[in-house]
Amino acid sequence: MWQELLPVGRDGRTGGYRRFAWDDADRQCREWFEAQAQSRGMDVETDRNGNQWAWWGDADAGDALVLGSHLDSVPDGGAYDGPLGVVSAYATVDALRAAGITPTRPLAVTSFADEEGARFGIACTGSRLLTGSLDPDTARGLRDREGQTLAEVLAGAGRDPAYLGRDDAMLARIGTFVELHVEQGRALVDHGEPVGVASAIWPHGRWRFDFTGQANHAGTALMEDRRDPMLTYAMTALAANKQARLAGARATFGRVEVRPNATNAIPSRVLAWLDARAADPSVLSELVDVVARRAVDRAARDGTAVEVSAESETGAVVFEEGLRDRLTATLGGVPVLSTGAGHDAGVLAAAGVESAMLFVRNPTGVSHSPYEHAELDDCLAGVAALTSVVTHLGASGAA
Repeated sequence: MWQELLPVGRDGRTGGYRRFAWDDADRQCREWFEAQAQSRGMDVETDRNGNQWAWWGDADAGDALVLGSHLDSVPDGGAYDGPLGVVSAYATVDALRAAGITPTRPLAVTSFADEEGARFGIACTGSRLLTGSLDPDTARGLRDREGQTLAEVLAGAGRDPAYLGRDDAMLARIGTFVELHVEQGRALVDHGEPVGVASAIWPHGRWRFDFTGQANHAGTALMEDRRDPMLTYAMTALAANKQARLAGARATFGRVEVRPNATNAIPSRVLAWLDARAADPSVLSELVDVVARRAVDRAARDGTAVEVSAESETGAVVFEEGLRDRLTATLGGVPVLSTGAGHDAGVLAAAGVESAMLFVRNPTGVSHSPYEHAELDDCLAGVAALTSVVTHLGASGAA
């Protein structure tokens, strides 16, 4: 399975992956998912929000145990973020069948749509739409970098965007969701363990900073006469770095668009997106407020202007302690970790769906990068852990 999926969307120059919502690589991933389901005799469907489901047992019986993750990537992302969870879910189905174990409740493998938000700017789009935490009208109006709306892209893919929105029928089927994911950090390396269980997800969000100034000639405009929004942006990025370090938080300007984007022209506009995260919501709020104030203060000195708008905000998620503790005990007391990364499991948990996460050791500690990695033995340990979890949460030996 891993080798079949590995070439899809891979950039030969960077070694990273470009699997974006509803593009050709995404289509190939969807076809792979369906082929895997069909080869196992599992019923496969795509829900109204583009999430894929493969069912073992009666999907309408309710209280299903759902495993999976996502198959899309950030620009030049790694091979493991998302796909490891989907591949491991199918491998768990195989392990259960090989051991003669039949679930006593319906079991599903899922791949959520557009988890990374790389194309339309909002992470976990598929799970947010499913749970109703993303307004469907807002979703339909989201635009990619070429100016296409999500509604237009869906229509071009043969899907009716009018159906986007909370899916109570699908939610009623789910009893428990368990997402396996490569660790996006080095805690398991420090613990010397291949697998861990998640305790919580930090609050996080994305804010757009729109810096405006006056375009001018790079060679003739005196430095003291310039109204350069790039200068305001640069000082804001430095302020964000300083404030995050002081607060023990995270702040990243990872995407910037410059207009007119000419080497010999002072920019007229700089759009920059701040990704901010913290363990405590009050710390996160203060972080963003301070960075915004620093931007406004700097703009006044530079003769520029700035507007700040929130594009997405996600509160803290604490996974249900009873389930977390049961899984930790089932797996022999593995480490329990919090994470600053967002996940579909967090979206479902916030919506009241019983959810948990397993992490697989990442020896590099690097994620959202071609350097992201997991050793084969650790991946197999993850499958073994997921198989144990399924057996504990609802399975019995075959007659």
